[in-house]
Amino acid sequence: MKQDTQPVVGRDTSGLKARKSDESLDVADDARLAELGYKSEFKREFSSIETIAFSFSIMAVVSGISSTLSLILASGGHVGLVWGWGIPVPFVMCVAAVMAEMASSMPTSAGLYYFSAKLAPEQYAPLASWITGWANITGQVTLVCSIDYTLAQMITTAIAVGTDGRVVLGPGPTYGILLAMLFLHGMMCSAATRILARLNLFLAVITLGATIAATILLPVCAGENRVSTKVAFTSYENFTGWSNSGWAFLLAFTVPMWQFTGYDSAAHISEETAGAAKAAPTAILLSVASVGALGWILNVAISFSIASVPDLLSTPLALSMGQLYLDIIGKKGMLAIWCITITVQFLCGAAQGVDASRVVFAFARDNALPGSRWWKRVNHHTQTPVNAVWLVMFLAAICGLLGFSSAALTSLASASVIGLYTSYATPIFLRITSGRHRLVPGPFSLGRWSTPIGSIAVAWVTFIIVLLCFPTTQTPVAANMNYAVLLIMVVFLFACGSWVLSARHWFPGPLPNIDDSSTTASFSVYEKEVRT
Repeated sequence: MKQDTQPVVGRDTSGLKARKSDESLDVADDARLAELGYKSEFKREFSSIETIAFSFSIMAVVSGISSTLSLILASGGHVGLVWGWGIPVPFVMCVAAVMAEMASSMPTSAGLYYFSAKLAPEQYAPLASWITGWANITGQVTLVCSIDYTLAQMITTAIAVGTDGRVVLGPGPTYGILLAMLFLHGMMCSAATRILARLNLFLAVITLGATIAATILLPVCAGENRVSTKVAFTSYENFTGWSNSGWAFLLAFTVPMWQFTGYDSAAHISEETAGAAKAAPTAILLSVASVGALGWILNVAISFSIASVPDLLSTPLALSMGQLYLDIIGKKGMLAIWCITITVQFLCGAAQGVDASRVVFAFARDNALPGSRWWKRVNHHTQTPVNAVWLVMFLAAICGLLGFSSAALTSLASASVIGLYTSYATPIFLRITSGRHRLVPGPFSLGRWSTPIGSIAVAWVTFIIVLLCFPTTQTPVAANMNYAVLLIMVVFLFACGSWVLSARHWFPGPLPNIDDSSTTASFSVYEKEVRT
């Protein structure tokens, strides 16, 4: 009898220990969230690896480079492609490192605007939080639109190639495809957390596979048409419209900066992540480092494969990367790898939609948005902020109207970078100034390196924001003007005007929605019970 029951007892004990371990981890996360002032409203179903995959997926390497190839080639040709990507990576890592430190200390979906509120001097905390929050929402929503509009362009490129140029869709049909993609993404982003976590793990795998495939395929299939190592790494050509070659090369930095956006997503899903204080900073650092390395290697492979930069830039296709594939591997091969790229971009848009909706939800939870009572609701079936999801999709659809002007659409991408990096730099600046001794370190801490690394990060972001405000030519006209400044100023003036006229009287910053003392105490008692 003993022999019969022993294995059963062994299995039960193991399962009990695993459940207790999971429960104790969730309790510790919820206790820390309660200390930050919020009650737990989501299921913690993102594991550490799924959190890394989520942050990595938003910066989808192969589809991001495919959608911006012409922009970076114009700013230096082969040199712009290789070194225009490689130089910004260390500086972006500095931004990511300080953000990871703050996310480890304060793991809440409120993220950046919460960091600003806690690190700013008390009298300026509400204003710092307000500015950071609106900048982040601006960047998040415009990034959703940029990703999905580029997805629509990828689809029109595939149609043009598949019909041998007989069907070339203009801005109207492209906008219609954008609306369809936003609708599908709205449906996907409304799903339960568990589904979203598994989806992004799949996206990370397919993104990595597609990037490696393109890196190998392009130079191999180029064969004798491959350029020399000297040309691939040192050939400089300027197609920007700026006479100063040095300045034209600097404009190449704007492309990887658009690619390196959204890695703060690990912080925004921290309330849905198990072991968030460790998982979020790990995801931020690993995703930026891996995207930086993979992107540079892919760009080198592309550089070896481009026989003529002017010919590639003169393609009638919406995206020049499609023309490169067509030239090297033919129609069938191009359509095959292009379909994979479209899939990556589609799933990337879904991941960004989740990220943006969490930011909207968190800001609304603190009553900082018009109609906050609607946008902070969590659907009781999926336990996700469905209303916030559809608000993001609606606003992205409005922004997509800019697609009827190619200059305005490019400006939209610049605006997303300016908005996001303004929201990144604000809490980092406060971290190295007024917040130097206010931050309670989490499991990941930069220690004495936080100030020098943070200073480099702020200086770099300041430089990039100024760079993004310039047009692509010395003598701009309405057709090629950079409207990013106008887009950002509209939001800035709205945020500042609403602050002066109204919000300064009623917005105190992040609002606790929980009784910290009683809830934390109850969590502590329960945590001890689970561990025993």
